[in-house]
Amino acid sequence: MSEGPDARLEAGIAILSTLVFIALLVVAGTMSEGFGETGAYGVIGAVVVFILVMAGVGYWLSGKQE
Repeated sequence: MSEGPDARLEAGIAILSTLVFIALLVVAGTMSEGFGETGAYGVIGAVVVFILVMAGVGYWLSGKQE
C-alpha cells in the first residue's frame, strides 16, 4: 500500500492547516482572561479564517487532479 507523493502532500497541507487553526484558537483564548468578549471575537475570526483557508486549499488541490 504505497501512497503517492500527492496523497502525502494533501495530508500534510490538511494537518498544517488544522495546526494553524488550533494555534489561532489558543491565541484567541489567551487574548483575555478566559473567553471574554475579545476572546470570543478571536474565536469567530479563527473559525472564519479556517473555513476560508480550507476552501482555498480544497480548490487548489482540486485543480491539481488530473
